[in-house]
Parts: sequence; structure tokens; C-alpha cells
Amino acid sequence: MKNKRRLSWIIVVALLSAIMLTGCSYSKPSSGTSNSSSSKESSSKKDEIKVGLDVDAGTMDPRLSSDTSSKRVSELAYDGLIRLSDNLEAEPSLATKWDNPNPTTWIFTLRKNVNFQDGTPFTAEDVKYTFDTLLDPNLKAPSAILYEPIKSVDVVNKYQVKFTLKQPYAALLSYLDIGIVPKHIGEKNDKSLANHPIGTGPYKLVKWSKNNKIAFEANPKYWGGAPKTKKITYYIIPDNTTRVASLESGDVDLVHSPVSPQDISRIKQNDKLKVVETQGLGFTYLNFNVKNKILSEVKIRQALSNLVNKDVISSKIYKGMDKPGKSPLIPASWAYTDNVPTFDYDVKRAKALFKEAGWQDSDGDGVLDQNGKKLKFTLSTHSEDPNRVQTVEYLQNEFTKAGIETKVTTNEWPTFSASLTEGKFDIALVGWLNLVDPDRAMYNQFHTDGGGNYGKYSNRQVDVLLEKGRTALSQAERIKVYQKAASIVTEEAPYDVLLYQGYIAMYNKNLIGFKPYPSGSFYRLKDAEIAE
Repeated sequence: MKNKRRLSWIIVVALLSAIMLTGCSYSKPSSGTSNSSSSKESSSKKDEIKVGLDVDAGTMDPRLSSDTSSKRVSELAYDGLIRLSDNLEAEPSLATKWDNPNPTTWIFTLRKNVNFQDGTPFTAEDVKYTFDTLLDPNLKAPSAILYEPIKSVDVVNKYQVKFTLKQPYAALLSYLDIGIVPKHIGEKNDKSLANHPIGTGPYKLVKWSKNNKIAFEANPKYWGGAPKTKKITYYIIPDNTTRVASLESGDVDLVHSPVSPQDISRIKQNDKLKVVETQGLGFTYLNFNVKNKILSEVKIRQALSNLVNKDVISSKIYKGMDKPGKSPLIPASWAYTDNVPTFDYDVKRAKALFKEAGWQDSDGDGVLDQNGKKLKFTLSTHSEDPNRVQTVEYLQNEFTKAGIETKVTTNEWPTFSASLTEGKFDIALVGWLNLVDPDRAMYNQFHTDGGGNYGKYSNRQVDVLLEKGRTALSQAERIKVYQKAASIVTEEAPYDVLLYQGYIAMYNKNLIGFKPYPSGSFYRLKDAEIAE
């Protein structure tokens, strides 16, 4: 009962904090529209779609994106060579077709009569510039390792480019949805694209009030046809419950994951709103920093994994919205397998592993120690997601009962993310999204040189397998490779994959033409409109 009262108090405090912060980080969307009553069209539909977003975008330059908000927002302004379908298959975008004459050569034919939003024509030079800079170490692109197998990108003619690879790369097409930036602006090196995107996409940025709102207006000359709705505005509303309440009040028209599970059943009863639930393209995990001397011991990581009751986290905290996880291969992936090592909730086994690693309560104070040193860790996550905050607090209690001095720290996403990428953490609760290929779920995270390998895990056998997974062109062979790699990393536990994520979208029932996409993409809003 004490824990329940404490949790209730935490939720109350979080809600009060969210309300107090609205003056500096969130302005309530206006309920009116700027529709003209003289227009027959404007009397039948609204001219603005308002979206509630949990975290502000870090950048509008797609090459520098390291968070999901950046991608979800900037994809309105940019197009890639391809777009991924619901089945994660490449479909034409700025490239109308492609040929693969040999395993290391790809030739892309580009769409003609396309302009950037400043009126400059799009050509093959822009494609070459985008990928040349992505691969330039000086840019420090977070996703550069995804494109590392590219040896060169050459202009064949104004509307054709040739990609030459260092070796065959099975996942290449999956990553070519990254936005193409204009060479004539990028080469100024003034970093203006980070705040003022100029792409070929369906919407143009009008104003970005950091941590408040991001306003876009339709690009009437979009090559794919003018968008159905004139304006799309993102409102940054960090607290899940406040964001959903804004949907209920009509202040926003659309919100999506992350959402608090207790809000879902209520929204389902609202006949003015629609709820779509589907399998997501991500997982939530505990990242163990193996640069921490104690956490470098595999038995310690395994013992900690045995203290995690994933069924309780899934059913009690996430209310079944996210399912108990095992490995980095998510159920939505063609490489998925359930046949990987499992760390069941087993306190007795955990204590035995701690003892084997030399940690036991030698002085009877209830805390495990070794040579006079107490066993202690800090659990960290970001404050915007109450489900994750509640999870680390639950784990703090479990770890403490097992004899570990456990501290919890929560920070706003920018601070937490910086600590993560800089390796300044013990155990972090975080997630990966948009895992469109097993390479996306594993190479960057577990390869010794991976840019997303925040905990600095290194295993030469895993490196070799992940490199092989990139070059193998047979899906059957890739399945074997990734399942083997997944078994190793699950056994050695640099990650403990807690949950396979679900994806929830909630929106106004009058929002027509919008189809939720499991990655959380908002690109389809170009085809959406809100009927009056």
C-alpha cells in the first residue's frame, strides 16, 4: 500500500509540474482556425492539423538527426530517394526506379521537375552532396555507420546517380529514406539547415518556437501534389496525460506513442476519438555500461537481468500495451526468433551469480559488498515518459531488496540523451525505434565501432557476424547470422531487452485520409484533412 500511495503522489506531482511548466514550454493551442467563411472548401474542412508531440526535435537537418522527433518532424520538409511501405519495402520517392547490375553497384534514376522549397531544382548533385557529407567524419552524423559500406556516390547525369559499395550491403535500400538536402545551401557550412529546413517535401517550416511548437505550411508546388491541409502544427507537450487531455479537449487532433496505458481505455470510450493499436518497430531496454568496472563482469549483468520481472512491468506498468521482450530481434522482423537465452525473474539465481562474482553481504547490513566496497548503481531515464520513470523506480525497489544500493536519476530528454551518448551512465532505460531491418537493430548498437554502442560492448565474434549480416544477400543466410548474434548478445547481456513496443495512435475521428504507420511517421498527414 505504501508503494501505491507513493506512486499516486508521484503522478500528482508530475501532473502539477506539467501544468506549472506550460507557461515556459507549452502554449495551449488555439481552438479556432483561420478558415475564411467565404470559401466553400474551407467551410467543409479545417485548414490546420494540430499534433501533440512528447519531445521537441533536436535538429531539422536529417543528416544530424539522432532522435525520433527530429525524423518525424523533418520528414514533412524532406523526401528521401525511397519511402518504406507498411511492409518495409522500398517504394519510389525522389528516385523513380533503381537497378542493381552487380552486388556492389546501384544506379538510381531520379524524378524530374522537382524543386526545393526555395525554388532551386533538385538534381543528382544534391544526392551526391547529401551522402558525401553523411560519410564525412567532420559532420559527425549520428547515423553515418548505416552508410559506411558506401564507397562512393557518383553523378551519372543530371537525373541519375551511381552508388558504388565496398562490399554487398543487403540493408542499403532500407536506409535510403533519409532526407536529401540541397547542396547549394549545405555547402555554405553555416548550419542553417538545422533550424531552417529546405527540402523537396510537402510542407515548409514557418516558425519553430523551441520546446513549444513547430509550425508548417503546405508546399503548393510539391511534386506529389499539394497537401490536403494548409497547415500542420506540432505542439510540444512532454507529459503523456496532459498530451492526451489536450486531445480530449480538442486542443490537438492527434497524439501517439508514448502514451500512458491508463489513458487508452478511457479514450476508447470517447465516440469523438479513434484509437489504433499495432505492433511497433522498437524495443525498450536496460543498457549496461560495460566501461563501469563492475558492470564489465558478465555475471553481474546477468544477475541484474534476473532481478527484472518483465511480466510485471508489461502487465502492471504498461497494461499489456508493450509485451515482455527477450532480444534485439523484434517480433515484427523477418529475422525474429524466440529461441534465445532467457533471464527469468529469479532472485535466488541472481544472488548466486553475485556471489560467484565475489559480491555478498559480509557485514550483515543488507548490502552486497566486496573488499569493503558496497555494490551500488544509478538507474537513469528521461522524465518525459512516466512509464519509464515508474519502471526505474520499480527496478530500484527490486535491486535494493536484493542488496544493491540503487539511485534513480531522471532528466529531460536533451540532458539524458547527452549523458547516454557520452557514456556517462551506469544503467540506462531507453528504447530504439524504426527498426526496419535487423541490421538497424544490431549493428550500430553492438558492433565495437557502432555509433549507438553507448555502453561500449565489444565482442569480436559479434562484430564478424554483424559484418556478415550486411554482406549476405540471401535472407535465409541473414536470418541465421542475426539469430546467432542475438543469442550471443542476449547471453552476455550488454542489453536487457525489457519490452517489445506496441504503437498507439489516438486522433480525432474527423481526421480522414491518415493511416498510422508503426514507426510513427507523420508523412501521411499530407493526405489527411479534418472535416468540420
